[in-house]
Amino acid sequence: MSDMPEMSSQRPYLLRAMHEWISDNGMTPYLLVNANFKGVHVPPHTIKDGQVVLNIAERAVHMLSLGNEYITFNARFGGVSHEVFVPVAAVLAIYARETGQGMGLPPDWDGSDEQTQTDTSTSLSAADDKPASATKLVSVPSDDEGGDEPPSNSPTPASKRAHLRVVK
Repeated sequence: MSDMPEMSSQRPYLLRAMHEWISDNGMTPYLLVNANFKGVHVPPHTIKDGQVVLNIAERAVHMLSLGNEYITFNARFGGVSHEVFVPVAAVLAIYARETGQGMGLPPDWDGSDEQTQTDTSTSLSAADDKPASATKLVSVPSDDEGGDEPPSNSPTPASKRAHLRVVK
């Protein structure tokens, strides 16, 4: 048998495609990020339970770069401009604020995505009929607020369930 050729991570390609799809449909793309992942640089007051939700719509950010290794942009939080730096591996999901439709990102097969920096079991649960390494369903709070900034990180009532569904 011959060895399989190595391929680059699918995550940045999925992120760019989902960002384009959400934006083309006139929706607001949000990222759910593991804020405890090594290399994540976001304003500390935006972090809730080790996660942060970031609005990456064109109207909300300046100089957005969805690179293969990192996502970078400048944005205002509470009226103050901040530089945001997120390794692609720290992104848990991308979804439309208005509908909750989007994608929970699967781990890379090479193990480079292993969450050794933090335990995200509170926000991730394995799909019932899939092995542990399969795509995971991500619970994302819905948000009815307007504006260009990410939603406040106040607790969400149980009646507001996530709308995000697994996309294969």
